[in-house]
Amino acid sequence: MFYLQTPVGVLGIQEEGGSIVQVQLNCSPGKCRNETPVPPVLEEAVCQLKEYFAGTRQTFELPLNPGGTGFMKMVWKELQKIPYGETVSYKDIAAALNSPGAARAVGMANNRNPLPILIPCHRVVGKNGALTGYRGGLDMKRALLDLERSVKKG
Repeated sequence: MFYLQTPVGVLGIQEEGGSIVQVQLNCSPGKCRNETPVPPVLEEAVCQLKEYFAGTRQTFELPLNPGGTGFMKMVWKELQKIPYGETVSYKDIAAALNSPGAARAVGMANNRNPLPILIPCHRVVGKNGALTGYRGGLDMKRALLDLERSVKKG
């Protein structure tokens, strides 16, 4: 696990077999000790996350291997299509998957996304545009969306 201090708190990034498998939000800063040597994929993930928070990266180019059901993986693949700085609803994602009645299941897949930020579940909002649950808290979700919108306006 590699720990990275960001504007939204400490992230814990884990790799297995050359792929990123988990991003933990809200890690306790006092318990964060990075192990050495750092695998190259973690070095690249840290570099790309720093660029993202600096506003110079809008997409991630990393080997990702999130564990989940087939449906979850389809949702997460769809989340990666949401343009930087934009939002869609759970209903929109369900419709894109040809499962218009699956908005709740999409919400559960979002909740179980093991790679938040890298797979941008923060870009999914309620059908009325309201911010809804986020594992890192609504303040973090708002901060990520505000960052992206400010860069996009730039």
